[in-house]
Amino acid sequence: MAKPKNTSHSGAGQLRIIGGEWRSRKLDFPHVEGLRPTPDRVRETLFNWLAPDIIGAKVLDVFAGSGALFLEALSRGAAKGVALDSNREAISNIRENMGILRCTVGEVQQTDALRYLDGTPSDTFDVVFLDPPFNKDLLKPACDLLEQRGWLTDDAWVYTESENRPSELGLPANWRLHREQKAGGVNYALWQREAVQAPSAE
Repeated sequence: MAKPKNTSHSGAGQLRIIGGEWRSRKLDFPHVEGLRPTPDRVRETLFNWLAPDIIGAKVLDVFAGSGALFLEALSRGAAKGVALDSNREAISNIRENMGILRCTVGEVQQTDALRYLDGTPSDTFDVVFLDPPFNKDLLKPACDLLEQRGWLTDDAWVYTESENRPSELGLPANWRLHREQKAGGVNYALWQREAVQAPSAE
């Protein structure tokens, strides 16, 4: 997505939290290659879709970038959040913004997302955000690992941004497409997981 036009100082952009406890707060983010903060109108649509499920939810932002989705979720009442990104500057910036907001319910880790998801979950999540860099074939492997490794609650919500239409992504068969829209060249969609029933004993 195009980077915001507003800048606070050279080399940085600015994002605005739309709703919740930190509504209208403006925060800096670094101009890092591949970083595409989700625009205000898309975030507003997403969180309208998620309300009231975001309140009290445990959220995971797999490719956090600017932290826009992560911080918006915490502002709107998520109980706990984990943000992942491989870029040191992006992670440092999210931590700095959490300090500015006095946020104490978020955890931030600099890590390779797929390697992290291939590990053993220490928790399960109600809401997951997946906004990976485009043209790197990261979305489907991340979704497969979320499902296969047990990161999701039974009826978890998963948000995706992609260059391809949702119907072309090949995501887990038990994920039901709930809503989808398109903004410019970006397709964004909300999926709900349906728990896989274990086979009954004969």
